[in-house]
Amino acid sequence: MNATQDDIPPPPEVRGIVLDGAEPYVIKADENAALCRSTGIEPAGDGTAHPIYHFIATQLGMKHSVAEFCALFDFDVADGPMIVGSIVTFHTPLRVETPYWVRGEILSITRKQSRKLGTMDVADYRLALLDGETSVAEVTNSWIFPRKART
Repeated sequence: MNATQDDIPPPPEVRGIVLDGAEPYVIKADENAALCRSTGIEPAGDGTAHPIYHFIATQLGMKHSVAEFCALFDFDVADGPMIVGSIVTFHTPLRVETPYWVRGEILSITRKQSRKLGTMDVADYRLALLDGETSVAEVTNSWIFPRKART
């Protein structure tokens, strides 16, 4: 049975929740090398990291684990959140062995109806990687939280 708007309470008030990390995230040179080689390329010799670390570093460096992040939206990670979009802006290349601070916040949550998923919430949040006070990369992610009728 698909949920209807009447079966589910409104989305949680999450806009503006801060996602800043408690400690810096460091892209380890050996981990970067292993990741690069797993994709069939050699790591850069100049200390730059693979660009996918924009996602890895922000997700691992923010304040919450994926399960804790989902809980902010009153959603159990076991119910299957979906990443549906990611927009990244690089200001400088990412570097190995550099401590990056993660700063961010939840931008919005919108309740929608889908023929395939039923009621769902679409959440957008922004995370930035900072080298000191300088933004190195910013990413805005969109996730979907399918909602089930509560019994």
